Amino acid sequence: MDTYRPRLGPAVAEVRRAVRAALDDARSAGVLAAGNLVLVALSGGADSLALAAATAFEAPRQGLLAGAVVIDHGLQAGSAEVARTASRQAEALGLAPVVVERVRVGGAGGPEAAAREARYAALLRVAASEWSPLVLVGHTMDDQAETVLLGLLRGSGPDSLSGMAARGPAPTEPGPVLARPLLGVRRATTRAACVEAGLEPWDDPQNTDPAFARVRVRDRVLPVLAAELGDGVVEALARTADQLREDAAALDHFAEEVAEELAEHAEAGIALSVPGLAANPAALRQRLVRLAVEGEFGVVLSRRQTLEVCRLVTDWSGQGPVDLPGVRVRREGDRLLFARAASDDGAPGRILGHPGV
Repeated sequence: MDTYRPRLGPAVAEVRRAVRAALDDARSAGVLAAGNLVLVALSGGADSLALAAATAFEAPRQGLLAGAVVIDHGLQAGSAEVARTASRQAEALGLAPVVVERVRVGGAGGPEAAAREARYAALLRVAASEWSPLVLVGHTMDDQAETVLLGLLRGSGPDSLSGMAARGPAPTEPGPVLARPLLGVRRATTRAACVEAGLEPWDDPQNTDPAFARVRVRDRVLPVLAAELGDGVVEALARTADQLREDAAALDHFAEEVAEELAEHAEAGIALSVPGLAANPAALRQRLVRLAVEGEFGVVLSRRQTLEVCRLVTDWSGQGPVDLPGVRVRREGDRLLFARAASDDGAPGRILGHPGV
């Protein structure tokens, strides 16, 4: 098989610069070191194919190895052949190793969420088995804009509106990290890069299926916004995500500092000081509650659940405990007590998040 010889055009150059910056960032963060293997998540689509070509070019120039992981979700007829074609393209680019991984997609949370969960789990599993500290995925600025709009429609708050991070946080235990070098690159640029480089991407038919909310946002909502509000909508949404992510990171940092002062271990759980919670602004108070529940019990609270817990602080009138999925919260004097198992010390609380509530 002939070895791929990269060609340089403006789109190829832009994608390479983005990859170079991501690799530099990973080095600065201590994620990467010389001689490490970087893996590209390759579907065969224009975004991931342009990313794979740029990584094949840039990684060796930084003393790094570059390989690819092709995930076959098995959700469409001919998916195995699509995966084989993508793997051959990766090999032609000079990437090695090239791992094809077939996954089983469950039904929880809808097909998109289930496929995403299975894909990320497989990517990290393969990266760990190949001793690769970094996996690059091909989300673009357009994907970021779509994510922000979907988060806005769900009404799920600033954390959702902050979109996707360019690089995931370093894991608490040794393990691979996901990075998204192309969040500052438009989708049209990745397609142009493939044309310039003589690469033939695969067009996933699901990317034009209006049954998916993301496709409707891409093909209907964003074009209307651009037509009515002018060009630059995608860039503006991406900037909004960046700003909200910075704000969210700052609030998380403050919440962690305050939590050290307010929290104490209690029987079967954790306790927070009611006066301490009340003294903080609502945004920080809600974050403290979510941090306590997620950190102690691994449960992520919705806004409605968080506000109901906060009523035990701000609107206390002797009401009973609040039952969350797997967690009970009750007030005792100047403390909020969070426990894993429901106690038998009174009437049951109202279960928030339970089906039908």
